[in-house]
Amino acid sequence: MEGPHIIQLPKFLDDRGNLSFIEENNHIPFKIERTYWIYDVPGGERRGGHAYLNLQEFIVAISGSFDVILHDGEKEMRFSLNRSYYGLYVPKMMWREIENFSTNSLALILADDKYDEKEYIRDFDQFISSKYGR
Repeated sequence: MEGPHIIQLPKFLDDRGNLSFIEENNHIPFKIERTYWIYDVPGGERRGGHAYLNLQEFIVAISGSFDVILHDGEKEMRFSLNRSYYGLYVPKMMWREIENFSTNSLALILADDKYDEKEYIRDFDQFISSKYGR
């Protein structure tokens, strides 16, 4: 399985304004079942702090910027998102946090399944145990 990575999206430049788009099973490696967004995050706040058992995501900074911190159980990776024409693919079983939101930032998240609370692992030690059987 592929690890987390930045995916460049199509970008059409035009004097009237630029255009980018995302197609499921083309630009991202899954069918989109849910779309949600995070906005109006107060300064200094973090979002996330969980992993998903089976869910995959694609995260785009539609406006502003923020950092996505991922942990695979062995190492931490940091991705700074600040352009609307690329995003971060996040495979299942990655611990995820989002921080350093700029003013008026908008995080768009595409997921390959509907919301299910049972999909979440909200404790880091439990995440490590689930991933590695420790």
